[in-house]
Amino acid sequence: MHQTFDAALEINLLHANQQGADHNRAHFDEWQIACLNLMSSPGAGKTQLLAKTLAALKEQFKMAVIEGDMTTELDADRLRQQQVPVIAINTGRACHLDAKMVAGGLHQLAQQSNPAEFDLVFVENVGNLVCPAEFEVGEHAKVALLSVTEGEDKPLKYPVMFREADCLLITKTDLVPYLEVDLAQIEANVRQINPSVTVIPLSAKSGEGLAQWLDWVRSFVTSRSALAAAR
Repeated sequence: MHQTFDAALEINLLHANQQGADHNRAHFDEWQIACLNLMSSPGAGKTQLLAKTLAALKEQFKMAVIEGDMTTELDADRLRQQQVPVIAINTGRACHLDAKMVAGGLHQLAQQSNPAEFDLVFVENVGNLVCPAEFEVGEHAKVALLSVTEGEDKPLKYPVMFREADCLLITKTDLVPYLEVDLAQIEANVRQINPSVTVIPLSAKSGEGLAQWLDWVRSFVTSRSALAAAR
């Protein structure tokens, strides 16, 4: 009986969150904003990569960030150095952002600026390989990061994250010479779960693979703009 109740509660929570995510996505579409949800375990390099991405693209696109963390604004402050709007959301004990939290972030953004002026919003989710993949926030695509230091088996042990990803970034490749890790095996394990995912190995520190990632983001924003124009 207890298990049945828990399962029903989880289904109701996910259903309510999905309704909120659909509402957020409708706002993004109305404002013609592309939204990317970045997800990974703690320490995979989301914030460093995002800082490099903002620096490289801020002359081309008007961008904002909704930054999720359990506590502090340390990552948000790092990203604010790129002179883009950053809305910090502290989740407390929650291990992921949900649609309601992101809706609050959008409300704050709309109070600061006209949201229709933006091209791209990044959501940097709380570091966790499980919950963020299950709770949509209104994004148009999910980007998962997996550091080479995490090992080759993580896609098999945490399949939901990698099944849901539209793009997988294998990060910290500058460390490969110092580790017993096989990039080809990581990709093979991911493709067992998600055969069509875009896989980009990169290092935000050395710059390897960054150009391919930036091209992917540009193509994503352009395609979303084309869809919006066609409506």
